[in-house]
Amino acid sequence: MTPTSDATADDTTDDTSRFPRQFGRTHRFSLGVPRGFTVSPDGTRVLFVRSTSGTDRISRLWLYEEGQERLLADPLGCGHDDGTGAAVPPEELARRERARETSSGLVSYATDAQVRLAAFALDGELWVVRTDGSAPRRIGTAGPVVDPRPSPDGTLIAYVSGGALRIVTTEGTHDRVLAAPDGDRVTYGLSDHVSAESIGRSRGHWWSPRSDALLVARVDTSMVRRRYISDPAHPERPAREMAYPAAGTANADVSLHLVRVSGERLAVRLPRVADADHPEAVWTDRSFEYVVSAAWDGHGPLVSVQTRDQRSVYVLAVDPGTGGTRVLSRAQDRAWVALRPGTPLRLPSGALVVPARPGGDTQGLEFGGLTTPPGLQVREVVGAVGDRVFFTASEEPTEVHVWSYGAAPGGGPVRVSEAPGVHTAAVGGPTVVLDSRTPDGQTVTVLRDGTPVGRIAVLAETPLVVPRPAELSLGKRELRSRLYLPSWHRPGDGPLPVLLSPYAGHGMQVVLKVRAWWVAVAQWFAEQGFAVLVTDGRGTPGRGEAWEKSVHGDRLTAVLDDQIDALHAAVARCPALDPSRVAVRGWSFSGYLAAAAVLRHPEIFHAAVAGAATADRRLYDTHWEERFLGHPDVLPENYERNSLLPEAAGLTRPLMLVHGLADDNVSVAHMLRFSAALLAAGRSHTVLPLSGAGHLVTQEAAGNLLLLERDFLRKSLGAEHGGPAARTPGRTPKTRTPLKGKPV
Repeated sequence: MTPTSDATADDTTDDTSRFPRQFGRTHRFSLGVPRGFTVSPDGTRVLFVRSTSGTDRISRLWLYEEGQERLLADPLGCGHDDGTGAAVPPEELARRERARETSSGLVSYATDAQVRLAAFALDGELWVVRTDGSAPRRIGTAGPVVDPRPSPDGTLIAYVSGGALRIVTTEGTHDRVLAAPDGDRVTYGLSDHVSAESIGRSRGHWWSPRSDALLVARVDTSMVRRRYISDPAHPERPAREMAYPAAGTANADVSLHLVRVSGERLAVRLPRVADADHPEAVWTDRSFEYVVSAAWDGHGPLVSVQTRDQRSVYVLAVDPGTGGTRVLSRAQDRAWVALRPGTPLRLPSGALVVPARPGGDTQGLEFGGLTTPPGLQVREVVGAVGDRVFFTASEEPTEVHVWSYGAAPGGGPVRVSEAPGVHTAAVGGPTVVLDSRTPDGQTVTVLRDGTPVGRIAVLAETPLVVPRPAELSLGKRELRSRLYLPSWHRPGDGPLPVLLSPYAGHGMQVVLKVRAWWVAVAQWFAEQGFAVLVTDGRGTPGRGEAWEKSVHGDRLTAVLDDQIDALHAAVARCPALDPSRVAVRGWSFSGYLAAAAVLRHPEIFHAAVAGAATADRRLYDTHWEERFLGHPDVLPENYERNSLLPEAAGLTRPLMLVHGLADDNVSVAHMLRFSAALLAAGRSHTVLPLSGAGHLVTQEAAGNLLLLERDFLRKSLGAEHGGPAARTPGRTPKTRTPLKGKPV
């Protein structure tokens, strides 16, 4: 059954009713936001990608220099004029899907070492532009171009076409193959699905500093099971084939090769299995199946590999002359070794930056004999200038700041960012580009020697609703939460139905001191007559190893318990919450959580909207799922306990299932199998398929989906009229329903 709604985003002229359309047309407020910063080694030039407004879908390449922004490359001036991506190679479309790229045009680029030359692909064509003010030039190639990367000296460009790694001069001459596929399902120079989606390694080739060779990934997917994704709205179109290694099945065979510009080639001899000190468990697989990271610095190639069971990670130095490897660092863990973005990193001195536990279960860094202090939870290494490392870290989980730490003894960490919020950075020479998201919005500040010298404009639209969350710390575990109430709600207006809108899954937080799209969406639902509660519980980042790994073996129980504890604590503190009318909504992991909530605790949760819910854990990929649940053939009970399908007969509450039919991350098979199980058990439910939509729903569909969710939840909770919001939209009183106790 497909729901319909006669509501539109233009019912009235007030800001609240216009928000869903704004949400869709701005691609969740991502358009007009600068990103992809590259700072030159001398700190004088900053390159970045951004569109021209908060509704412009076409990204362009810009240069910030001497306090001014200058447009370097405009896709419209290069013949790209429709924004549909119809001519983009399928490998590039897959790369964009893995990166959750929502714009078109010039969405990525790469530069030479001095950041004077940038290369990019438009509709499969290779373009270069220099920062000296000259116009972009198209370079003829042997075929459609994917992931072009200039050599450090700026004389050559490596790119992938038809699965082969090729090079061409920046003058457009001597285009030739360096590594050609030696099988129908072999590529050189690209990442595989698991590495890009779940590990975070999107690249497949890396230049040597001398521009005379490349470190290249060979990916063989011949042993990987195939999935076929079709568009039911266009049955005349053939299905798209993709290699997808589901939990318990074969991974792609990823190997590394040293390929010289002159044509010689040498295989890197990666270790096959971990040493005897590898932690054992019920399921143990010591084979190194994952190439986690790769780079080539002044000391040579640097590679890290991980075992199939994810309990060992080795950092390896590669001899570029022989292909042999030497172990520089080992990390083991009885659950899984957490991968810290930006590590390993080798400094000019040779010091290796790797994850460490400096005290307790703090997630920190070690380098040059130094460690970050206990209690400072490191999130990511963003770069280094000389032997000074820049990274992001939290002292309080709702904030993320940029820090620097010099390798000299006694230097200690220094916090670069100041305002409460979430900050990250790009660095080069004396320059730090500080990208800051705070409760007031987003800013990008250029610092030189620690002093602000300019701003890079953020052109995103401001949400039409004004978030006003109450900051809470709830229950015995001090669960970081945010409670959103309607701006029009006053003491005595009567209790509000409660809507839980978390993510609550591994690797992502939503309870942060920022004005992000999900914060605006939470406030919009509040304006529709709900009290919206958002909580980060166990399994989310920022609170140490034990907190993050408490979901090992069971992805639902602790997470759901924390949502229930937060709900009970919030109800006890705020008389405006009605515990007899509680709903939950979510997408991806939180969609899975929403469905589990009404299945397992119908006495607490009275309705749910589950978007892209991972209902059958066996269908998700090896690296992500086996991290938590192990191998399904060895630990089938873990997958049975975490699957929603066996619990389908227990559904007694209204449930809406939403899924994009083109989703190649969480397959629509999750929804279809779950719906079939519900139907077989005679359980009524609502199904909303989104034609042509992938895992990230954008544009008009995203806004209209909010309206459909609202209508379903109102009807399910007996709150069709939305309370006082329907009578006095947008009214902002001076008084608010008070919370009992002191918010944190």
